[in-house]
Amino acid sequence: MRALILGGTRDANLLADEVARAGLDAVYSYGGRTRAPADQKLPTRIGGFGGPNGLANYIREAGITHIVDATHPFAAEMSRNAAAACAETGTPLLALERAPWARTTGDNWIEVADIDAAVAALPETRTRVFLAIGRQHIAPFSAKPQHAYTLRFVDPPEGPLPFDADVIVSRGPFTLEAELDMMRTRGIAWVVARNSGGDGARAKIDAARALGLPVILLSRPKLPERLRVESVGEVMQWLGHRACLGA
Repeated sequence: MRALILGGTRDANLLADEVARAGLDAVYSYGGRTRAPADQKLPTRIGGFGGPNGLANYIREAGITHIVDATHPFAAEMSRNAAAACAETGTPLLALERAPWARTTGDNWIEVADIDAAVAALPETRTRVFLAIGRQHIAPFSAKPQHAYTLRFVDPPEGPLPFDADVIVSRGPFTLEAELDMMRTRGIAWVVARNSGGDGARAKIDAARALGLPVILLSRPKLPERLRVESVGEVMQWLGHRACLGA
């Protein structure tokens, strides 16, 4: 057996630790958007495969027998490519994907389908907005340059931003206390986020609820039907091993 982990998330990193601890033959793949990815105990590759055909070729050339799609729920193109390549090569595919967040008492959510709808949902009058959506999705917000935006990236911006913004360079996960402090200190009045699900990124959602802030929440893109689990332990069972951490 030789597994390919399509990673880049906290869950993918936890899975890589378990796979390495179990001594399984596996490769961890980063999409290449992060310039300083977290260190891995597994052999690592960085960059795209060249679409579904390129991934299918890699599967054959590298002798991959199992693929775990542990990418971000909004990395739709990679997930679609993985499904197509696995169908072409007959390679078993499993998605490690946390359930999306569900609205609870106190949440003030405006749920939208895409980035353009998120921009439209912001008020016209100037306000302070925390954009927690990743750097590849910020350009459309230049349509409302009147707002005071706060952005948070893992890496510093490589070039000029499409609008004036306060940039925080930091790697999560973040605690509820830290998110509350950040929002209070910067006077955040609106939050724009993606419904990533899981615990690693939800502190900002909990902080917004505690402060009574509206959250413009992007719904997940539609992905191909595939076998899906929510924990590292379930992935390890699928790979024929038991996880030590039991997540």
